Amino acid sequence: MIDLTSENFDEQVLRGGKPVLVEFWADWCPPCKMIAPILEQIEAEHGDRLTIAKINGDENPDIVTRYGVMGFPTLNLYRDGEVVRQIIGAKPKRALLAALDGHF
Repeated sequence: MIDLTSENFDEQVLRGGKPVLVEFWADWCPPCKMIAPILEQIEAEHGDRLTIAKINGDENPDIVTRYGVMGFPTLNLYRDGEVVRQIIGAKPKRALLAALDGHF
């Protein structure tokens, strides 16, 4: 899983060759801790077609503001530099994969 910052976000996410699922998270967010192992599983199973990354929203407020993230966790799926899907809140693995179906 890629750790993003304001400095590497555009290079890693917007100019990436395959879709990138970005988790906006915070240290104080219990649902963020719950979803982390699920994202690791999705990366292990679909990493050949999908990049998984995370960005600490408290440490990178400019990116949070740029994409209008209102709460944590928020998952944005980027393809060709654009947000093609947004998922708000922690979800079970099956629900996440269903929400992402057809996007990668």
